[in-house]
Amino acid sequence: MPPLSLDLLRTFLAVHRTGSITAAAQTLGLSQPAVTAQVKTLEATLDRPLFDRLARGVAPTPAADELARRVAPGLDALEEVVAAELPSDEAVHLGGPAEFLSEVVMPMLAPLVRDGLRLRVTLGLSDDLLAGLAAGRLDLVLSTIRPRLRGVQADPVYDEEFVLVAAPGAGPAEPLVAYAEDLPIVRRYWRGVFGRRPSMAAQVVMPDLRGVLSAVRAGMGVSVLPAYLCRRDLEAGTLVTLAEPEEPPINTGYLAVRSGARTRPAVARVRDHLVRELRAARSF
Repeated sequence: MPPLSLDLLRTFLAVHRTGSITAAAQTLGLSQPAVTAQVKTLEATLDRPLFDRLARGVAPTPAADELARRVAPGLDALEEVVAAELPSDEAVHLGGPAEFLSEVVMPMLAPLVRDGLRLRVTLGLSDDLLAGLAAGRLDLVLSTIRPRLRGVQADPVYDEEFVLVAAPGAGPAEPLVAYAEDLPIVRRYWRGVFGRRPSMAAQVVMPDLRGVLSAVRAGMGVSVLPAYLCRRDLEAGTLVTLAEPEEPPINTGYLAVRSGARTRPAVARVRDHLVRELRAARSF
């Protein structure tokens, strides 16, 4: 392989890991034409195509996969050396579901914040957050789906349990309150507990589980919610469960980190702390 510019290789690796010229440009702080030009320069230097252009994003060729395998360890090691020179109070950028981070994770991180940790939190859906992680905009992501992105390492760290709940006196024939029109949480629960898809449609849809909880508590209907979110209401009697399955449906959560970022002291500290705390509790 001829000598190659580190800038070209860094740009190539960003495109390879994100699967997108646009995302790589955002990661690197470059324009899309600049990233495209650098990729073409690298392809010309190597005399082989590295990416197939798709309607959305790019797909690596076998040559690109081999090049990434060879250069990624060295570039990641270089990133670690540079990161080691950063101030010890660098901010850690954490992403995850709004409800789980607010109810469970933030209290866990309170001791680290009191000890000086600078934290920046991004809330959103797992797919979007994992794309931000691969693109370098986030350091850590708590994901409700198993990450399958190049350059991202993930460990299962907790299980969410789900319960069918309503206000006292309500029954299963009450209107349905849901997070989304396609009932993703309700469908998972119905298949796991009743062995079939739900036949009803939602009467109230609110894309925030805390809002769904509030609506159910107010008597608008029934819903399926994570146990951690409604545990206090169940203990206080302001909500009741409508089913008691022997094995409640669960969803496994993962803690994902970019390759190379794990050795940064602040990121490693937050990651290790969350792995320890979440696995100690295990189910929520």
